[in-house]
Amino acid sequence: MKRLTKLIEQNISGKKVLGLFVLTNIIYVFMLAYTIPATMRYSYGMKLLDMMPAGYDFNYVNALFGSLGKEGRETYLTTQLPVDMLYPFLFGLSYCLVMGYFLSKFGKLNGSFVYLCILPIISGIADYLENLGIILMLYLYPHLDKVYVTITSGFSIIKSSSTTIFFIALLIVLLFGVLTKMKKKKIHTTII
Repeated sequence: MKRLTKLIEQNISGKKVLGLFVLTNIIYVFMLAYTIPATMRYSYGMKLLDMMPAGYDFNYVNALFGSLGKEGRETYLTTQLPVDMLYPFLFGLSYCLVMGYFLSKFGKLNGSFVYLCILPIISGIADYLENLGIILMLYLYPHLDKVYVTITSGFSIIKSSSTTIFFIALLIVLLFGVLTKMKKKKIHTTII
């Protein structure tokens, strides 16, 4: 825990955190605006596997890959997934530092709260494993294996769950920090 805290403390300057945050979200917006729609235009309205937080089953994957057709599957492999191989690293790093930054500002980085910084890293790792599973299934199609679908779907669920838990935790940390600052300001104003 001390090594993690030290690593975070060395990298939570406001400019660095803001720069990583902006870069991460530029990549995210690029995926939402370009790579995902470019792939989905072949899917006849079916959601891509990356966009299914509750997971999927063998029949869905088979139907999606069939509806994408050869060109759509190729677009998934060459347009969406390469960008999505950069995003998990940026997400994990930047949001780890965002959480560390706010915990530090509120004096809570040197305790068990530092473990909240691991949530986006878990999400990023699960996203990589999800992407690798999708790549494998795209290469295997039409000879899909239910085991690969189940494992990849599990990583999709872990990714979305850890991301959701992280954002809830971040909101709670921000709320706690703001309330603490307001309370201290009120006590300071009352004393004067």
